[in-house]
Amino acid sequence: MQRKLMDKLVEWKGSERRKPLIVNGARQVGKTWILKEFGKLHFESIAYVSLDKDERARRFFEPDLDPRRIVSSLSLHLDMDIDPGRTLVVLDEIQSCPAAITSLKYFCEDAQEYHVAAAGSLLGISATHGTGFPVGKVNSVNLFPLSFTEFLGATGNGRYAELIEKGDLAMMNTFSDKLKELLRTYCIVGGMPEAVNAYIDTADVRDAREVQDQILVDYMSDFAKHVPANLLARTMLAWDSIPKHLSKENKKFVFGHVRKGARAADFEESLRWLEQAGLIVKVPRVSKPGMPLKAYRDQNAFKVFMLDIGLLGAMSGLSPAALVDGSSIFTELKGALTEQYVCQQLVSDCGLVPFYWSAENSSGEIDFLVQAGSGVYPIEVKAEENLRAKSLRAFNGRYEGMSPRRFSMSGFRDQGWMRNIPLYAIGNPGNWV
Repeated sequence: MQRKLMDKLVEWKGSERRKPLIVNGARQVGKTWILKEFGKLHFESIAYVSLDKDERARRFFEPDLDPRRIVSSLSLHLDMDIDPGRTLVVLDEIQSCPAAITSLKYFCEDAQEYHVAAAGSLLGISATHGTGFPVGKVNSVNLFPLSFTEFLGATGNGRYAELIEKGDLAMMNTFSDKLKELLRTYCIVGGMPEAVNAYIDTADVRDAREVQDQILVDYMSDFAKHVPANLLARTMLAWDSIPKHLSKENKKFVFGHVRKGARAADFEESLRWLEQAGLIVKVPRVSKPGMPLKAYRDQNAFKVFMLDIGLLGAMSGLSPAALVDGSSIFTELKGALTEQYVCQQLVSDCGLVPFYWSAENSSGEIDFLVQAGSGVYPIEVKAEENLRAKSLRAFNGRYEGMSPRRFSMSGFRDQGWMRNIPLYAIGNPGNWV
């Protein structure tokens, strides 16, 4: 299973300005695997400890935070030599030991010769900001569920991933039927590594669904262990409400839909916890498509998407068997799965920050807006091949200088004022930016 983040890890290894590395991400997206694979491929040895399970290793950070003493302790504990430049030191589940997070500052300042990489959930890392977090002393990267192109590579369809990466528009149109079929499968299996591996083993989407259901159970267990007691009930309500919100035509997150009579103040902290844990993506509304987009962000209006399309299908109770054939995968939940897919690819594959726009006093809405380079791209998402784009055309007439895009199941099409991009091709920004 090849992950695109590996290229960034290799760059980090060879950087002259290298600092200790933190790999952030939700639980079960593959942080441990990618660090072990990185160590196996690019170092002579790996000094690995899991700080949530290894009580003795946690004590190495208690007397003081001298990095060389810590390395000596790890060397004795693991019965191995830890050589600068040849050994990758991996501190897994680092959120379980706040002192270990703080120690990264001293590895940066006093022991830069060591390659130290840590993995932790966004929850744990974010919770320590302001209380010993080594601001400016670490490099950070984020790992997400597998994108569509990563899924293609993992499932033996790497040639189609290469086709998307090359940006051969004519060839993609020629093989559109196959790409659509693979996209439907991805929308069911999703990108959680264990679910993908289950599908690879049996070619049965039902096995992937069993894994997804278990991941959701595990997340609920995490809530019980890690969410503050005063937030637990509200966090679970907010989490459970996501499919309901996305099934509506207007996908704006409405607190009253979580619990009757609820206000923003009742659930803001719970949503912040879910976001820091990497379990949701908040897409804020902007009042106008100005540059930079974040300057026009409306703090009181946003959409909420999940981290993975497969988990959204599982939470929604959509039967995998019923979605395998035909195009129902793209129309269930009023296009929610399609918007979830687009949001997921914009964030993970394209590295973009999505926003959306809606009119103050009308039903007009643009599904997503992203800023890439010096341009703003308003994006309309279509679940099937319905190519009417009334809202997008009206928006384009209202604001000049935009680069409208429509993501749909139709092939590449340039209409002058707007370009249609197939859903399967959006992971490569070169196909549409």
